[in-house]
Amino acid sequence: MAYSAIVKPSVNFNTKLYTGNYSSGHAITGVGFQPDFTWIKDRSDTSYYIMTDAVRGATKTINSNTTNAEITNTEHLQSFNSDGFTVGQSNALNQNGISNVSWNWKANGQGSSNTDGSINTTYTSVNTTAGFSISSYTGTGSNATVGHGLGVAPKMVIVKNRNGTQGWGVYHSSVGAGNYLQLNDNAAEATASTFWNNTTPTNQVFSIGTSGWVNNSGENYIAYCFAEKKGYSKISSYTGDGNANGPFVYTGFKPAFLLIKSFSNSGNWHLADNTRVGFNPWNYRLQPQDNNAEYQGSAIYSDFLSNGFNLRNSDTDTNGSGRTYMYIAIAEEPLVANSGTDGVPATAR
Repeated sequence: MAYSAIVKPSVNFNTKLYTGNYSSGHAITGVGFQPDFTWIKDRSDTSYYIMTDAVRGATKTINSNTTNAEITNTEHLQSFNSDGFTVGQSNALNQNGISNVSWNWKANGQGSSNTDGSINTTYTSVNTTAGFSISSYTGTGSNATVGHGLGVAPKMVIVKNRNGTQGWGVYHSSVGAGNYLQLNDNAAEATASTFWNNTTPTNQVFSIGTSGWVNNSGENYIAYCFAEKKGYSKISSYTGDGNANGPFVYTGFKPAFLLIKSFSNSGNWHLADNTRVGFNPWNYRLQPQDNNAEYQGSAIYSDFLSNGFNLRNSDTDTNGSGRTYMYIAIAEEPLVANSGTDGVPATAR
């Protein structure tokens, strides 16, 4: 039984929908905590995915669907607040009358330097309870290690060069340290020792090679690290069967967030959550490698259950026969949580 010490996952991760009003200083509340990493998408238009965090500073923007370098925009996300965040006068995330979705993670503010690796981070912000950290560092151009602060080995690491126009490098334990995926592209896994130096992350550091995507000399990088926590997060893989009633994937909790990518073949990233209308048993398409609006005409069926998710579609993006898929899932509530001496079971849908 997947007992979890995290009785209320929503104090560490939460999806928040809001409607834009195109006014500067538009405060979004109801997240439930002060977020340290926020990822936002306008659901109705072809617009960028906006990613901001407390380590780089709220007004510093990067986009999961482009290779663009970081920009400063004081009319994107303006501040992180005790129960949410404030957005400015921006069509990308505050267009008047338009619904937006934000995915929010808690770390620990801007954090402090981590000296566990051969590169000292500028800042590392860590939530050890939920297995999430954010690290900023400066590349050396030589094989190196970077401290993540989690105390356990991360199973997923996402890195972006803030100064350059290289893509997003993704390490996932199912793909392996000799390969990488691209958050901004639908390509299958590619082999390159210059990304993760063929070295699996440890409980203190993740390794980087000499690729400019992760380690150009003198350039600045941001890394998002995710470790698995029983009953709260699952970072693993499954094999598709190509059937309309596809495989069931056990997570040990009722999912609130799900990110899927085929790594054996090319295919779109698929992002689902438990908050947007129509989330169960189907999920309207959001694909963080492109700028497309939420597509309601063709849903990718990933049925959220009390203890995992079930693929309900033969779409090759999530359930192609014989294809292998990596995923990261985060809980709405654990299947069974520790509460004093009694386990509290999750409710079924």
